[in-house]
Amino acid sequence: MITSLDSLFYVALPYMAVATFLAGTIQRYRHRPFTYSSLSTQFFENRAHFWAMTPFHYGIILVLAAHFLAFVFPSVFLAWNAVPTRLYALEVVGLALGVMTLIGFAAVIVRRLTNSKVRAVTTTMDWVVYAVLMFQIVTGVALAVAHPWGSSWFAAAMSPYLWSLVTFRPDVAYVAALPWLVQLHLINGSLFFLVFPFSRLVHLLVAPFPYLWRRPQVVRWTSPNPAGAK
Repeated sequence: MITSLDSLFYVALPYMAVATFLAGTIQRYRHRPFTYSSLSTQFFENRAHFWAMTPFHYGIILVLAAHFLAFVFPSVFLAWNAVPTRLYALEVVGLALGVMTLIGFAAVIVRRLTNSKVRAVTTTMDWVVYAVLMFQIVTGVALAVAHPWGSSWFAAAMSPYLWSLVTFRPDVAYVAALPWLVQLHLINGSLFFLVFPFSRLVHLLVAPFPYLWRRPQVVRWTSPNPAGAK
């Protein structure tokens, strides 16, 4: 039976989150365009920054890509998973990427807590976003362990639910009966979209993606007084 809380968490909250995401990011870009930056702290310290951000970025990009593909092409995932060996391989890779994301993001938080210069430029909203994102990553990894074959049940249940929202015919029956851990992961995902426009993560929307395919650039350093010159 669908309750009022189901309608609140799985209909009202997602629509409010998406509306806030769109309105907030557009308003911020129009009126405060210079805040569309990651406000990188790499200048203060680079070694820990590299070893934290590299696994986190690669892990979360691939995990999000898998979620998107399962949402858009659910039948392809179900057909792939029809062969047990391929299902096991996909589950192992997904869990490994989730753990890599978790380790990288944990290192990000530790770096901000232990480096005084980095901690000084970390705002309250940064910590709020980090808490929401960490909870999302932890619940995602927990789901992969406690409720395996996520690629199949995501394609069979979550994808139809998301499409029902996209087509403005919300059907919460797809998710109302799912395990509580799945529901927490889903609700927290909506909360992440709510806080996104007010965080430094907005830089993702204007990231210089062309560097992925542009030709390599050669940089030469010159000095008016090279070493050894007299």
